[in-house]
Amino acid sequence: MYIHREGYYHILIATVLWILISWVNYHFLFDFPVVYWLIQVVFFLLWFWVLWFFRIPNRTFTQGGNLITAPADGKVVVIEETFEPEYFKEKRLQVSIFMSPLNVHVNRSPITGKVDYVKYHPGKYLVAWHPKSSTENERTTVVISNNGVTLLLRQIAGAMARRIKYYVEEGNTIEQNAEFGFIRFGSRVDIYFPLGTQIDVNIGDSVQGGKTILAKINS
Repeated sequence: MYIHREGYYHILIATVLWILISWVNYHFLFDFPVVYWLIQVVFFLLWFWVLWFFRIPNRTFTQGGNLITAPADGKVVVIEETFEPEYFKEKRLQVSIFMSPLNVHVNRSPITGKVDYVKYHPGKYLVAWHPKSSTENERTTVVISNNGVTLLLRQIAGAMARRIKYYVEEGNTIEQNAEFGFIRFGSRVDIYFPLGTQIDVNIGDSVQGGKTILAKINS
């Protein structure tokens, strides 16, 4: 396991605050042991959560030219046909993965291919499972294609996620399971498949980015 580069600044701030609070706590509340230890434990857990949030576990990735892997860790909350208005402008099969604040928040490419489209949209911070979050929240749209399939990925900020990072530009090539982005702190990733794609997960399933197979490309 290692810590993602997006976390260095936040972990530094959390560490400094924890040290300062511990110093104040020791000098002013040490004579009140119940209060002292309660504060120590609470702020240690908050510091540890920041550290844990930015973890990247060691993982054996699933690879295959006909396989579409999950772009994020989390729970499948949507599998439905829907109209995609930004890029395809037609009906697609949408699969949405909700990432809780306890999930790994790096986003990975589900296929090897070329980045055809990237666009960042500022927006609101509705809860990530809200029906309008995919069109009104802060979000980034990334389209990746190869000879077998074209997929649209949408990073969506949630009520806690206030910053979306993406690392690709139009014209880039990207390998399957390579990082294309990161979202801080609780969010959602939508992936749009061609209609008729057989999805290999169900609503409520927990998935792991780069490891769980969402679907297979028809030869």
